[in-house]
Amino acid sequence: MASEFSKEKVLKKLGKRIKEIRISKGYSSYEYFAYEHNISRAQFGRYERGEDLRFSTLAKIIEAFDMSLEEFFAQGFNEEIL
Repeated sequence: MASEFSKEKVLKKLGKRIKEIRISKGYSSYEYFAYEHNISRAQFGRYERGEDLRFSTLAKIIEAFDMSLEEFFAQGFNEEIL
């Protein structure tokens, strides 16, 4: 049960980070961002809410943000999450 809680916490942090970056890139609508980058709008909304996503999808989102993995994880993940 503890590992599920940790997974949920990590996913929430990922979702929050994705949303913050999207907004900082000038996209007020997650739907428009997803459409423009050929990502399912419904799925992207779930990702921002912290629902499960595959690493390959996260990599695609980070690439759409024009960021490296290091840049993406540089903020919002410094707290103990596991």
